[in-house]
Amino acid sequence: MRLRAGIVFALSVVCMVAAGSAAAGSANAQSMRPEDLARGRILITPRDSPDPHFSNSVIVLASYDASGALGLMLHYRSDLPIQKALKGIAGAEKRTDPVYIGGPVELPAVLALLRTGAAPTGAKLVAGNLYLMTSRQSIGAAISERPAKDLRVFIGYSGWGPGQLQREVQRKGWYIFDYDESLVFDEHPETLWERLIAKTGRSIALLPTFSLARYAVR
Repeated sequence: MRLRAGIVFALSVVCMVAAGSAAAGSANAQSMRPEDLARGRILITPRDSPDPHFSNSVIVLASYDASGALGLMLHYRSDLPIQKALKGIAGAEKRTDPVYIGGPVELPAVLALLRTGAAPTGAKLVAGNLYLMTSRQSIGAAISERPAKDLRVFIGYSGWGPGQLQREVQRKGWYIFDYDESLVFDEHPETLWERLIAKTGRSIALLPTFSLARYAVR
């Protein structure tokens, strides 16, 4: 009986460790290495971020190359509907879904992220089926034709000059998550940072290896 009980206990421990590892693997990958920066990556600020402009921020990198980076805040949904914010753009008068504040740079600028299987005219691929639009013509077409679940319209953006974002990451100013389409179109953006920051502290503590011999009947 002692041997059987020991085997059951040891197998239970193995199952728990395996389950914990699987759960960790299903979470978004994360790092604080500048070399992991790329278009489509999701940036979130740590809890102690010193920059008030980016406190509790979740940003998707819509553009990233040697000339710098452009990101759009995913968490900052405004109370202003598209029909009021984008007067003068065809199709905007029918849209009651809100605009997002993409960042503190050039607040009059209008940008959009569109989820689609085919590249729209004038749009730039971000990652997967996500495209960045910056021209009023392409944004107007998307507003007229695309549903709110596949479209995010932004006023302003977050910008970094050459090497600036890399240096901020080196100083532990950002966590980097893999691209995740569901984060870009999350239905509850106001809690997005809290949910992602909770993942950054996760770690699996592996228990010591168990020897079944210790449970053998003597």
